[in-house]
Amino acid sequence: MEKIIVNQYNPQWVSQFESLYNAIWPHISDIALTLEHVGSTSVPGLVAKPIIDLTIVAPEEGCMPIIINRLASIGIKHRGNLGIIGREAFTRLQGYPEHNLYACISGSQPLRNHIAIRDALRNNTKLAKKYGELKLLLASKYENDIDSYVEGKSSFLLSILEECGFSNEDIYEIENINRKLQKGSNNAN
Repeated sequence: MEKIIVNQYNPQWVSQFESLYNAIWPHISDIALTLEHVGSTSVPGLVAKPIIDLTIVAPEEGCMPIIINRLASIGIKHRGNLGIIGREAFTRLQGYPEHNLYACISGSQPLRNHIAIRDALRNNTKLAKKYGELKLLLASKYENDIDSYVEGKSSFLLSILEECGFSNEDIYEIENINRKLQKGSNNAN
């Protein structure tokens, strides 16, 4: 089992995102709306697992097959939704920093979830510090147990979504999806 490593903020994460952006965006820029840097590495000052999370934002469902084909042309394979409806996952682009690549439809729940948490943490340094402390504690406590690490963060992240105005129904659905993923796989996201 792989050890969970949470590092202090690394300013190079911005340039790593930019290198990935520059490698991917030209192939989808005419069909996608944007390519977002999400996850903890996108929040200045926040500790994180050193893995860049990127999300391609598609304007509508009909664009997804085109995005999938374009990514395949540069060696990025489609992995399916991995249990999260509205979010498609992809393999890594070889030769680039470690990353997770996803595609979501504009306005979809998975996209709103990632953007809301990112923006809340970017805009509230006290909240980001508290989240960072929690991540460090959990990584120390569950250094070889990704499911417990993820479960330990869940309540904190759901409380952010509640503060951001997500409905009780959305929060309940996100919580249930996360629990299913933890039981069914070794998902590190």
